[in-house]
Amino acid sequence: MMKKDWCDHEFKTLVTLGESTTAGGWSSTRDLCWASVLANQINTYQRMPLNLINVGIGANVISTRSPVYDRSGKPAASERIDKHVIAHAPDLLIVSYGLNDARGGTSIDFFCDEMRDILRRVRSEIQPLIILLGPYYMTDFTLGVGFGHANLEIFHQYNGATRALASECEALFVDLLAGYGDADWLVHHDGVHANDIGHRVVANRIFEVLASN
Repeated sequence: MMKKDWCDHEFKTLVTLGESTTAGGWSSTRDLCWASVLANQINTYQRMPLNLINVGIGANVISTRSPVYDRSGKPAASERIDKHVIAHAPDLLIVSYGLNDARGGTSIDFFCDEMRDILRRVRSEIQPLIILLGPYYMTDFTLGVGFGHANLEIFHQYNGATRALASECEALFVDLLAGYGDADWLVHHDGVHANDIGHRVVANRIFEVLASN
């Protein structure tokens, strides 16, 4: 059986929807954020460069009903789909959630229900190739008031649930925990965000999944 080709054309617009690490924390420059690194990697192999629209927001969560929403960066993902995704009509959409929801006490079932609804809403209007990222690797689970409810075991549970959801919803999945390989030195000294090398690893991992599909 011939392998499925998920996209048979060059990409025009990439939207990266997510949290603070998507926004660029704590890369030393915007160009070293994984979204920018990934866009450059894709552009290397296209005749025309794609347009990157990075809509990461610090401390963002998936829903207004997430337990830690009041302490989160707003608007939540569920509030901003029309303006930050659909309005840009991307043909490539990368969605990166779970890190803050896990730390904020959001149940996995609720998280998956909200993500499923977000993907449904997107596809009711546009048809991008969608990539779901699992949680990033972290070393400190105490940072932020109200965000101390997770650990690596919970992150791995979120990772498995996101993998299953991607399969269910016909999206690609990127296992960032496997990409980090438990290497503490890929994490910024705050214990939460990727450093410059970590951002490069994230971009590489996404590019590998994209290129092979």
